[in-house]
Amino acid sequence: MKIMGIDYGDARTGVAISDLLCTLVGSATVVPSRNTEKAIADLARLAKENQVGEIVVGLPKNMDGTEGPRAELCRAFADKLREATGLPVTMWDERRTTVEAHNILSQHNYHGKKRKETVDAVAASLILEGYLAYRKR
Repeated sequence: MKIMGIDYGDARTGVAISDLLCTLVGSATVVPSRNTEKAIADLARLAKENQVGEIVVGLPKNMDGTEGPRAELCRAFADKLREATGLPVTMWDERRTTVEAHNILSQHNYHGKKRKETVDAVAASLILEGYLAYRKR
């Protein structure tokens, strides 16, 4: 079974998919998400094509651990994804993943449009890596 990690965003949603053993991130991509229904359909298709058995959606908590309006949007998105795929969907604390993704891309000289198109996939990979590490423990 593979696990899909998702970094939901207004314009783009980052997607990362584990290997079959659920030990590493095997692939990462981005789907447009301005149209929520289309994004859900794209993610459901990707989950099916890649034989995903579980989905992890990043939950953007505030630094003090509270949840704001963005977290509510992500929870609603996760519910729609659960309905569309029939798969279990876990919410995962994503604090600082986008900041870490930007740092990683800076270290590898990704700037401008190249960075904008990649940062969400990197953030999804970080969400998935954190969840996979948690499962190992």
